[in-house]
Amino acid sequence: METNKKKVALVTGANTGVGFQVAKALAASGYVVYVGARDLQKGDAAASEIGSHTKAIQLDITDTASIKAATAKIQDESGYLTLLVNNAAISHAGKEGRTMEEVLGAQKPSIASISELRTVWDTNVFGTLAVTQAVLPLLQNAPAARIVTVSSALGSLTLNANPHNPYRAAFDAVYGASKTALNGIFLSLANELENTSIKVHLVSPGFTATALNNFQGTDTVEHGSLEPIRVALSEDLSNGSFTGPADFAGTDNALPW
Repeated sequence: METNKKKVALVTGANTGVGFQVAKALAASGYVVYVGARDLQKGDAAASEIGSHTKAIQLDITDTASIKAATAKIQDESGYLTLLVNNAAISHAGKEGRTMEEVLGAQKPSIASISELRTVWDTNVFGTLAVTQAVLPLLQNAPAARIVTVSSALGSLTLNANPHNPYRAAFDAVYGASKTALNGIFLSLANELENTSIKVHLVSPGFTATALNNFQGTDTVEHGSLEPIRVALSEDLSNGSFTGPADFAGTDNALPW
């Protein structure tokens, strides 16, 4: 494939929050961006707001038929992907409108609903891997490609084992541990692909105010999107990186596993 072809990206969960900001930045940098959304109407609205270089695509990462249809659409229209940004995620599957504290209180491992845990992991872990597996042939069709998966510093076992970590109490069995599992699977994928033209990166946006935490995060979505955008646009990062915002990460924004 010619290396001068236009860069093509798929961003899951791109109709709002961090995903929307990443899609917007990619479009501004010249990418053709597929704005993934479970609700196509919301995806259309987001793509219209971003403007040129964007295409809404219906994509529910927990639905096999939806994943297959989205993959086929990208294959038919573009033939390849330069970048996959795995952003879609949920923090709970319980009653809506609860505070972040109420959600965390219900997700302690001693009392967490196994049904809720399965639902959250189905999106955050299994769904994320499912869409990645589905589009991998499209990434292999590009001369060089990257997979950027939005994770969380909350998934770091090293940080959560540190008694001096002020956020340690928020490491729950449902959402937090799903990000630990996600990190493990995508580090495994980075190892598998290390001798190929596809790089794999994990990135934490920090404590960003989004629907995931009932908008109780300390950072605006614009600020929290800076590191995911940096990683999404960086083509020279080492394969298998795990980074976060400079204000709480180490050298080169690196986070411990």
